[in-house]
Amino acid sequence: MGIFDGLPVSPDKKYLREDISRIDESWAAARFDSLPHVVHILTSKDREGEVQFLKQQSDVVEEVVDEVVHNYHSGFNKAIQNYSQILRLFSESTENVGVLKVDLAEAKKRLSARNKQLHQLWYRSVTLRHIISLLDQIEGISKVPARIEKLISEKQYYAAVQFHVQSMLMLEREGLQTVGALQDVRSELTKLRGVLFYKVLEDLHAHLYNKGEYSPAALSLHEREDEVPTTTAIVFSMSSSQSLSRRTRLLKADNQFGIHGDGSYRAGSVDGSSSFDGPDEEGTLELHDEATSDGHTTSARVNGDVKIVPHQMPTWLQYSTPDEFLETIKKSDAPLHVKYLQTMVECLCMLRKVAAAGAMICQRLRPTLHDIITSKIKTHSELVNSSRSGIGQGARAATSGLHFMKGQLESYQLPKQKHQNGISLTGTLLAASPVSPVMAPAGKAQAAAKDLLNLILDAVVRIFENHVVVGELLELKSSQQVDMNTPKSMPADVNCNPDSESSQVTGGYSIGFSLTVLQSECQQLICEILRATPEAASADAAVQTARFASKAPSKDKREGAEEGLTFAFRFTDATISIPNQGVDLIRQGWSRKSPNVLQEGYGSAAVLPEQGIYLAASIYRPVIQFTDKVASMLPKKYSQLSNDGLLAFVENFVKDHFLPTMFVDYRKGVQQAISSPAAFRPRAHAAASYTPSIEKGRPVLQGLLAIDFLAKEVLGWAQAMPKFAGDLVKYVQTFLERTYERCRTSYMEAVLEKQSYMLIGRHDIEQLMRLDPASAYLPNAFGQSNIETHASDAEGYEVELELSELLLNLPPIKQDNLIRDDNKLILLASLSDSLEYVAESIERLGKTTFNSPNQVEDSGKNRHRRTSSVPARDLASFADEYRKLAIDCLKVLRVEMQLETIFHMQEMTNREYMEDQDAEEPDDFIISLTAQITRRDDEMAPFVSGVKRNYIFGGICSVAANASIKALADMKCINLFGVQQICRNSIALEQALAAIPAINSEGVQQRLDHVRTYYELLNMPFEALLAFITEHEHLFSAAEYANLLKVQVPGREIPADAKDRVSEILSH
Repeated sequence: MGIFDGLPVSPDKKYLREDISRIDESWAAARFDSLPHVVHILTSKDREGEVQFLKQQSDVVEEVVDEVVHNYHSGFNKAIQNYSQILRLFSESTENVGVLKVDLAEAKKRLSARNKQLHQLWYRSVTLRHIISLLDQIEGISKVPARIEKLISEKQYYAAVQFHVQSMLMLEREGLQTVGALQDVRSELTKLRGVLFYKVLEDLHAHLYNKGEYSPAALSLHEREDEVPTTTAIVFSMSSSQSLSRRTRLLKADNQFGIHGDGSYRAGSVDGSSSFDGPDEEGTLELHDEATSDGHTTSARVNGDVKIVPHQMPTWLQYSTPDEFLETIKKSDAPLHVKYLQTMVECLCMLRKVAAAGAMICQRLRPTLHDIITSKIKTHSELVNSSRSGIGQGARAATSGLHFMKGQLESYQLPKQKHQNGISLTGTLLAASPVSPVMAPAGKAQAAAKDLLNLILDAVVRIFENHVVVGELLELKSSQQVDMNTPKSMPADVNCNPDSESSQVTGGYSIGFSLTVLQSECQQLICEILRATPEAASADAAVQTARFASKAPSKDKREGAEEGLTFAFRFTDATISIPNQGVDLIRQGWSRKSPNVLQEGYGSAAVLPEQGIYLAASIYRPVIQFTDKVASMLPKKYSQLSNDGLLAFVENFVKDHFLPTMFVDYRKGVQQAISSPAAFRPRAHAAASYTPSIEKGRPVLQGLLAIDFLAKEVLGWAQAMPKFAGDLVKYVQTFLERTYERCRTSYMEAVLEKQSYMLIGRHDIEQLMRLDPASAYLPNAFGQSNIETHASDAEGYEVELELSELLLNLPPIKQDNLIRDDNKLILLASLSDSLEYVAESIERLGKTTFNSPNQVEDSGKNRHRRTSSVPARDLASFADEYRKLAIDCLKVLRVEMQLETIFHMQEMTNREYMEDQDAEEPDDFIISLTAQITRRDDEMAPFVSGVKRNYIFGGICSVAANASIKALADMKCINLFGVQQICRNSIALEQALAAIPAINSEGVQQRLDHVRTYYELLNMPFEALLAFITEHEHLFSAAEYANLLKVQVPGREIPADAKDRVSEILSH
């Protein structure tokens, strides 16, 4: 920036800035040296040009100077004029001061002449003014009782309390104490103090329990306008018609009624100084008619609470004198009912009735809460009964239930329709369960109990919210009063309990006390629902509650059993023998009462279909939500109270009573389900065909179906109580283990000492069966299809051939080694399908129970988190065990049918096929085998799926084909009719196997065509046989071709070198 940049040049001559910027700044130096410029001109070649350039720069400077002078000229002139005006005013003021001094001197001289007379007149005016002020005050005070009564009738309690406090202060002033006419007024004000106290207390009590005019519930019932009526702050006159002294002053809006060190209430300013200055000013309350209106502003309803927009006065304060409290309320954003509670507490403080109010609130807390709970239950009962009789009964029944189980236990619902064969298992399943349908995890009783408890706890939370507001205000006021009453010189006692002292000031009332009583009442309601009797329900309930509430929360960490609230309980039916009558009592909802049960209750039986210990599941989550809400409301000093109390009671109840009772009851139900004679008896009237849906008649064994139902029911309890899911899953594991042992016993009874069971245990056969392509039809360990892509059909054929060779090389099979009882085979088939059903159900329950996205409650606290995922792996292992046993049943059935086939095919080696006529019927052993295959397929069809039937009967074809071909080695001779007889046998077997829908008829035809082709080679001449072998050398093995040459066929000539010639062909 140059030195000429700040010059005031007009915008139309901006070019001067550019011209002057080209001038060297050395011309403006403080010590200008002209010699260099003179030398430069003299030594320049163009002297005239340099001189001309300097003249141009001089002209630019002169023009800039002209502009500067022109711009500053008007300012200079104005400054000179102002200066001259100042000089003139100073001169005039000097003259006036001189005149004033002369006048004051004359006035002093004249006044000093009559000083005594003026003093007498002044004293008389002061006395008269004081008398007039007293008369004004007396007249105003005499009208105060009527005005207070009017304000009470209009429920303007704060204004009434203000008038009362101000009037009492006036009566205590000097000059009014000796007025006899005011004694009646003083006694009336004393009576009105009691009336005001009870009116304020009643209104506070009503709003504490959301029954007041400004409670959220009351506001929601009335149709209120969007505009909240605003009021004007009016200052009333204590003397209505007479004129007041000019020296009285107005009561400022920033004054308040403060608590002074002596415990009295005085109208004071913010700094604590009195607004009444005593006899010097004859200060009286001037209540004028001027009003200040804040205008009309609309209200806002947020989450059901009506909030006052800032800078707005509530209606119950419209006649109050402005003070600091009113200003605070006016600027507050708190809901309307909270402002009203604050106003009522302020009234009690101004009346100095905090201790009495606290004592009465404590005294009425328990019975009031009991009445509220009872009335809400009664109202809810009437609503439920009316809705049941209405049209919407079906819709309510469809939507009722435990919401946390929605979509997770789809298969839990009982089959409500009859099966296709006309048989319903609903009664059987209900008999197995220790609870009735309404008490089940998704039953109506659970839903009703949860809805009822949610309703009650929600109301209790709203009530406790009001108690927190009032309790904090009372504790704050009491602490202020304690601080004011404590001398500053007194040393502080480090061991004193401020909470105890504060509780004494508030009459024993505190947030901790209210929370204790609220939770105690809720506990009694829960105990009524559960049919348990808490100690808090005894005669000394109030004493016990007071003892708990008197314990101040310690800042130090203590043991969990010693701090906060403790709740104990005992069973109503403690004298009843649970092992003998437990299930019956549960079904009756613990309806048998002991003689010591209190008759007074809440009437929850009118809402709940049943009551009993199993309703603890529906109570658990509402109590958790209640505890979280309470914890969020509590101040920090009471935060420990949220860890104990109702939730601890419910958790202890579940852990010490509910879970053991459930285990005993369900263990008994499991034992009855698996020990029943019909538990493992296949259904006698099953459907004609298999159906995979349990609702449509899947023939699952009654015992396993009951166990599955019980397992789902127990896991339903786990869904309801996530914290105890680990314990409940252990119960399920115990039940599943016992059931598995019973299934294993039933399986062993069917296969014991049978050859098929022994063979599947052999390592070589087990490995071949695993490699067998048919194993693709078996379920794997994860309940999915086990179909694998094998290397080739040739390898699968080799496995089948090797397996059939092992079976055919066994010693001759005896009938005693086979399972001849078809009922046992049907049992194995039904047991296999039932075990697979249970395994799939276990896996599905394990995934939905422990992999649910809602593992943790919204609160996110550790107490709501499921313990671990280990039980999920345990359930999966049980599913694997069940599935393995199901696979063993299928393997036994497959091997049994193969052994049955070999047993019948053994007859081929015991007869000669030298027939004398054409075959019309197959052999008797083939007829017997095909009849047995058809009969067993028909009997098993309702119990296993088509894929499993394919596996069971699919091994017959390969074994029969290999047995037929291998039987030729043991034959000595056969004729043409014998070959036709064997072909007829294979055709009959093919027809029997093809009649099974699940078996691939093309594969059966291919294998049995192979047998017929082999035996038809016996009808060929030797040369034709050689030609066939040359063309189909790999169709049969060398041993099988050799057997064709070894057997004697009438009419066929075999050369001596026939074997060598065949061997030569096969060796190429």
